[in-house]
Amino acid sequence: MSIDDYMSAKAWPFEQARALLKRLDIEKKRGIERGGRPVTFETGYGPSGLPHIGTFGEVVRTTMVLNAFIALTDGKVPTKLICVSDDMDGMRKIPPTVPNPAELEPYLQQPLTDVPDPFGTHESYGANMNSRLRAFLDGFGFEYEFLSATQLYREGRYDAFLLRALEKFDDIMAVMLPTLGEERRATYSPFLPISPTSGRVLYVPMKSTDAKAGTITFDDEDGTEVTTSVTGGKVKLQWKPDFGMRWAALNVDFEMFGKDHQDNAPIYSRICKILGGNQPVQYVYELFLDEKGEKISKSKGNGISVEQWLTYAPAESLSLYNFQKPRTAKKLYFDVIPKTVDEYFQHLAAYPNQEPKAQANNPVWHIHNGNPPTAIPPVSFALLLNLVSAANASDRDILWGFIERYAPEANPKDNPALDQLADFAVRYYQDFVKPNKAYRAPTDQERAALTDLVGRLKSVPEAIKADGAELQTLIFSVGKDHEFENLRNWFKAIYEVCLGQSQGPRFGSFVAIYGPDETAALIENALAGKLT
Repeated sequence: MSIDDYMSAKAWPFEQARALLKRLDIEKKRGIERGGRPVTFETGYGPSGLPHIGTFGEVVRTTMVLNAFIALTDGKVPTKLICVSDDMDGMRKIPPTVPNPAELEPYLQQPLTDVPDPFGTHESYGANMNSRLRAFLDGFGFEYEFLSATQLYREGRYDAFLLRALEKFDDIMAVMLPTLGEERRATYSPFLPISPTSGRVLYVPMKSTDAKAGTITFDDEDGTEVTTSVTGGKVKLQWKPDFGMRWAALNVDFEMFGKDHQDNAPIYSRICKILGGNQPVQYVYELFLDEKGEKISKSKGNGISVEQWLTYAPAESLSLYNFQKPRTAKKLYFDVIPKTVDEYFQHLAAYPNQEPKAQANNPVWHIHNGNPPTAIPPVSFALLLNLVSAANASDRDILWGFIERYAPEANPKDNPALDQLADFAVRYYQDFVKPNKAYRAPTDQERAALTDLVGRLKSVPEAIKADGAELQTLIFSVGKDHEFENLRNWFKAIYEVCLGQSQGPRFGSFVAIYGPDETAALIENALAGKLT
């Protein structure tokens, strides 16, 4: 695949990668020397709770843009992905899932890295959550550099920019105050000092600032006037100024964030510029919705977790769901899983026969960094679900008995992807399909047609018993002979009467794998009312 193919690709990661190239060209024209500094992609993480599906989505999407940029530059421009944990934020509330939550109450509002670890495995609560984040990212094979905000503040990496923020205090206030309500404006400060007595992050107004001395003066919680340096981790910035300062201090070139940040993005950019930085290329994505169409919230626990998705489907399908239309609000719930799984394998099957330009737009290029696997399961996930239903299969070994009859060359050892899908299908059926099945009795027209179909299936020649296309034609013919005005209604009747659902895969393919005789028996049981 050539650079020209990548340059013309319409997939959104390539669009963002080209925006980054344009940024580098502008820097060059302005005489800005990077000095070998890598193009830096950033993602942020709030460690007040466990990593969640939004964390995965942000990192996997950013990685897709990074990989597209590497392809566009033929790997000749150094790059890196940084994951920054905002672990110096104060603990605002105690998560209900921690052991002995009352013991953490004295530490409320202290930086997360100063709060004891209630699980007793790390030096602090923040360190525990950071460790879980890294394990989470490592489990998916992401390549990144982890940065702790606490270390960035306390070890001096932010010092020069904190001093500059102090010099530009009035300019930053001019950006922030118009965005605040009257009451908040009266007490607002971009600097949040850490109380020298309680260790809490304080939201207090500044009594004075001294840019030359690098200090701020404020009243501590007990009313004592305190003058402290803004360096060395004695203060942190409010989150909006912190966002912009981080871009400047870490030389961030690309960052994406959810739509809930969109209104604040100009503020981040202005503060970055005030502090002498160059605002990064920014990409705003829409937020996921739960089954009721409401925004997914980590605190509410609505929607679906990464762990739950991976209980019923391969990780690649979750990557696909994140790749698809990131700027469109989408429902993220269990019912989207089967369709997404099958779409992933459809894209995978199409890839080898596509022209290079089409391959660059194929989601699997971005999911697998231009090197997608070649093994394609011979049976779809939707078909496996129907097979589980019809065979009342309780484990994947039962499914393999049917699969091997349909595809004699297939076996669990040589087809691990299909073996995994069979296991997923059993779990998904038991948890989501079976509890919601609703069989109905056939109409007179449907009963006559289904009875006819039983007879024809019992008479199917041996040569076409595993031929899904021929069996589909046979079923289609029965519907025409019984004068269904819309043949979709005929197939819908088969699903509703025989499988207890309103839709499914091509029924001819189902018959081929389940068996004509077995399907005939299934229909007879349905007509006799035995399935309900």
